[in-house]
Amino acid sequence: MSAPEILSGRDPAIRVSAMPADTNAYGDIFGGWLMSIMDSAAGLTAARYSHGRAVTVAMDGMQFHEPVKVGDEVSVYAQIERVGRTSMTIAVEAWRRPRHQDEARKVTQAKFTFVAIDENGKPRPVHG
Repeated sequence: MSAPEILSGRDPAIRVSAMPADTNAYGDIFGGWLMSIMDSAAGLTAARYSHGRAVTVAMDGMQFHEPVKVGDEVSVYAQIERVGRTSMTIAVEAWRRPRHQDEARKVTQAKFTFVAIDENGKPRPVHG
């Protein structure tokens, strides 16, 4: 499936190339590497929205639809879905595009929950 219209007009929160150091023994990218990139994208979004430090407190389950290969361009999109008093739920999607092709395919998605914290590590109100 190609990237839907909704993604074509949006900038990714993060875009990186998958490198050999990020692979398992079979040459596929580690799921943990991709999860880390997705958490970083959600964290950037949470910090920008809350105007300060925010930490990951939960992530829902992920299912991988297809592997990411060395050299693939990985684009991660993040969108705030819900804002509470101190927390934010951020929907994140990861897409891969082979280095020499134009078609992007969704690899996985997840929802991350962040809590805004103050300088003492205590929850603080989100100021969006």
